[in-house]
Amino acid sequence: MNAEAPDRTLPAFRCSGLAKIYRTGETEVHALRGVDLIIPAGEILVLLGPSGSGKSTLLNIIGGLDRPTSGGLFYRDLDLVAMDDAELTRFRRANVGFIFQFYNLIPSLTAEENVRLVTDIAEHPMDAADSLSLVGLADRRDHYPSQLSGGEQQRVAVARAIAKQPGVLLCDEPTGALDSSTGTRVLETLANANRTLGTTVVIITHNVGIAAMAHRVFHFLDGRIARIEVNDRPIDPSGISW
Repeated sequence: MNAEAPDRTLPAFRCSGLAKIYRTGETEVHALRGVDLIIPAGEILVLLGPSGSGKSTLLNIIGGLDRPTSGGLFYRDLDLVAMDDAELTRFRRANVGFIFQFYNLIPSLTAEENVRLVTDIAEHPMDAADSLSLVGLADRRDHYPSQLSGGEQQRVAVARAIAKQPGVLLCDEPTGALDSSTGTRVLETLANANRTLGTTVVIITHNVGIAAMAHRVFHFLDGRIARIEVNDRPIDPSGISW
């Protein structure tokens, strides 16, 4: 579980003039409008903004799940725009962990087996049991999703994402389906991954209170970044008011 510390002199992501247009017939939807953005390595970042403001589109693009219509995008020294589909797949597999609002666990597999789905294909994975220990679920490793609470299932999803020791965790509303106390446990797990493994963590949320745990907060509006807040004193998730 000894992860190499990130090179903080090189940003995790650099976006320049990033734009995304979705076309349906003659209709165009401008999801991103020339976004310039630097995501420092090893930080926790929160993306805030109303639905349709571009947050999820940006997350999908920097995670290699979608492509921009125009603009530049680098992960460290990798040019993501220049990659073909096979190269993007290798990029995601090696560098990115995804966590969504819904847990996407396979019901017929135990917690540990769900995590092993990732460790079996990752380049430098940690042991599945170690990953579950990191999220506080060592004693639940042999339980099936139906035997776990919603918060425990989400923490299994976090364990699965961090098991391949990615450089970045991309989280889209990771606490959206959880109550405040359970959501806090999940946020503590993400903060622990950032602290212990040096993982860059990007969180999309509608919960303004979660911004207090971030090093930087990006406010989105109409496909653009309206403003950026820098937080010199991020608080522990246990101190967040929902």
